[in-house]
Amino acid sequence: MPTVTTADGVEIFYKDWGSGQPIVFSHGWPLSSDDWDAQLLFFVRHGFRVIAHDRRGHGRSTQVSDGHDMDHYADDLATLTAHLDLRDAVHVGHSTGGGEVARYIARHGTEQHASGRVAKGVLISAVPPLMLQTEANPGGLPKSVFDDLQAQLAANRSEFYRALPSGPFYGFNRPGAEPSEAIIENWWRQGMMGGAKAHYDGIVAFSQTDFTEDLRKITVPVLVMHGDDDQIVPYADSAPLSAELLPNGTLKTYQGFPHGMPTTQADTINADLLAFIQS
Repeated sequence: MPTVTTADGVEIFYKDWGSGQPIVFSHGWPLSSDDWDAQLLFFVRHGFRVIAHDRRGHGRSTQVSDGHDMDHYADDLATLTAHLDLRDAVHVGHSTGGGEVARYIARHGTEQHASGRVAKGVLISAVPPLMLQTEANPGGLPKSVFDDLQAQLAANRSEFYRALPSGPFYGFNRPGAEPSEAIIENWWRQGMMGGAKAHYDGIVAFSQTDFTEDLRKITVPVLVMHGDDDQIVPYADSAPLSAELLPNGTLKTYQGFPHGMPTTQADTINADLLAFIQS
């Protein structure tokens, strides 16, 4: 399996397929690069080089105890892009991966822009600017919501990882929805491949990290894609605010689409991604 080793000794698994302009995909919590199957196959067939990695503690990457925070996520991604010497890359992040992409471009921005590494960014159903409810972010979710997620994970992770995809993640709990057992089982499979400690700590990382200043620093074009029926990262307190903070951001809203829309609405998402990359 192809891996790259970070400065603190973590082996990061990655896929690297095709040739052409690189598109780098950062997955959501608590999944793996496998969650991008529909996008990787689509874009490699359209003449792009596609790269997707398993975040530290997730999938096939090392299940370390520490470093499950956005700075480490961003630095791990920077290690990968340097290892592969990627140029003119488009960075696409879903959910927690959207936070990773925002922190990566902002944290390594001067270096990356100077060397031509980053061309564009895409945030899909992404956690920025801030999920947590604070005095400055009254529309966020109370800390008790995320405390409950940690409690459910600690009590029975396997059961918890069935309930999330069966219900709100893909909108399968909505009237008239037709749940896909294969999609639910694949979500569970990816989640259980990763480490419980990484996933437990990751809840704090995706909920309490404030990306406001990161977004303000990003000057490359960024497409913000979000479904208005997202039950995981509520629309009103995420995508519209991120698009306003980004100097060169564009908001695209999808009526009735769920959090996991790259899987359940892959045809629509892929077509819009392609149009943005080619624009």
